[in-house]
Amino acid sequence: MKKTITIYLSSKRLLLYFILAFIPVSCGISKSIHHLPDVSGYSLEIPKVTQINDTTFSYNQNFLTKNKQQLWELYIKGNPLQLGYNNGALTQKLMQEQEEIFFSKIEAFVPSRFKQKLLNGFLKWYGRKMYLNVREDYQTELYGLSQYSSDRYDFIAPRYLRNLYLHGAHDIGHALQDLAMVGCTSLAVWNENTEDGDLLIGRNFDFYVGDDFAKNKLVEFVQPEDGIPYMSVSWPGMIGVVSGMNKKGITVTINAGKSKIPLTAKTPISLVTREILQYAQNIDEAIAIARKRKVFVSESILVGSAEDKNAVIIEVSPKKTGVYKVRNTNKVLCTNHFQSDVYKDDPRNRKQIEESHSVYRYEKLQEHLEKDEKLTPEKMAAILRDRSGLKDKKIGYGNEKALNQLLAHHAVIFSPQKRLAWVSSNPYQLGEFVCYDLNEIFSDNGLLRHNLSKSTLDIARDPFADSGEFKNYEEYRTLTVQLNDALHKKEILTDSFISHYQSLNPDFWKVYYLAGKYYFYRKEYSKAKSELEKAMSKEITTVPDQREVEKYLKKAVKKLR
Repeated sequence: MKKTITIYLSSKRLLLYFILAFIPVSCGISKSIHHLPDVSGYSLEIPKVTQINDTTFSYNQNFLTKNKQQLWELYIKGNPLQLGYNNGALTQKLMQEQEEIFFSKIEAFVPSRFKQKLLNGFLKWYGRKMYLNVREDYQTELYGLSQYSSDRYDFIAPRYLRNLYLHGAHDIGHALQDLAMVGCTSLAVWNENTEDGDLLIGRNFDFYVGDDFAKNKLVEFVQPEDGIPYMSVSWPGMIGVVSGMNKKGITVTINAGKSKIPLTAKTPISLVTREILQYAQNIDEAIAIARKRKVFVSESILVGSAEDKNAVIIEVSPKKTGVYKVRNTNKVLCTNHFQSDVYKDDPRNRKQIEESHSVYRYEKLQEHLEKDEKLTPEKMAAILRDRSGLKDKKIGYGNEKALNQLLAHHAVIFSPQKRLAWVSSNPYQLGEFVCYDLNEIFSDNGLLRHNLSKSTLDIARDPFADSGEFKNYEEYRTLTVQLNDALHKKEILTDSFISHYQSLNPDFWKVYYLAGKYYFYRKEYSKAKSELEKAMSKEITTVPDQREVEKYLKKAVKKLR
């Protein structure tokens, strides 16, 4: 029977490969494959980068430097083509490192050259409509940037197309949220909710592609020839925006919503938010930009505005757009479920509310605001760093029900009316929050120095980052990989290994679940039952997670009868 199933599955897999191989021909995508933006109308000076020291590089008024908190800071200016070239020339080493980290995962997952060719064909088919939905000037900028990409991954797609596809990677990751993707948290408060009455915004960006991917954080300051200067926090090679603020005091942060797995890529959400920062001066203009773009996943865009002294959430999906505006309160909370009337009866959003950890984190934010009536940037940082559950319950480090899930790519705090921004440094959001003043940076004087931060306003490092508990957590993460490998390869671990592993993060349900699963597959059903019962006594992250624990517990109990 097993042999028959294997042959059947292999036949199905071969059929799938055959279909994928012919997708480019059958779908007539040659136009998208060969498309390049028309860059002939832009003036260009090929950058000649000067290396000032090991961590500072410059070209005319453009430069890249690394601050003492190990954040890379990039300042670029010019027309779209020049922006791309300047960005690529200054960040080439970092961008190629980032690309290697990302695509090495794909190479490991798809080691066969034949399958890599099929992947190439699938990507071309999947991204066939993206160029029709991305502004020509952003394509031009990506073209300039791509001239500094490596040719090592041309088997996936040519450099320009690869850069274009990469800007949809964040959207695809969010579309696969059911497959253990984590959720982001953001909030905006003003008037009676802040110490000075000004608008204050905080967010955790819990987008995780591995520790190496998060090492080279990039804080970009962009002065485009057309539009409003802005800052953005992301990674080398990214021209889109996931967290940012412009010189007019408009801020954007994005949180994933519940999405279908999309069948074709359209406008990456990070390029929609980039357009908002570059061209919007108030909330109405931001909403108008969001409404006219065709996205391919569901996303919440929290927009703050100095001009309006207000914040709203623009909720977009492939079929409809909603706007959530608060009434009779001066705070907006955003996790991963939609709140506007447009989505109140949406079945996917309902499932997000009922089964995920989104509502739990939303309630945790409410709990904080009841305690801290007058927020400051320092108090906002404390909220973003909070590792506990409701009523300060210990729920284990790394639990996605916590605001701080100990895997954030970055956290940011914005004070739009003052044009101040604070960006977290490693590890996660526990390191110093580095302060930047956009009024100074985008003034003539700001261009004369390479030190962009306003160190007198930095927010101190969280003591937890230097604690024994944090060291235990980092060891727990390493041993989790080892335990999962043992499960996959059916290797034998000692009871002392399991006991030590659990002692590193004793309040987290998953250490007992994984131990229970290990013992179950070792046919030690009594031990499996004991561990799974312990897991059930902890704060389990989601309803599907709980069902999974219950499934193994029932199996273990049945085996003991």
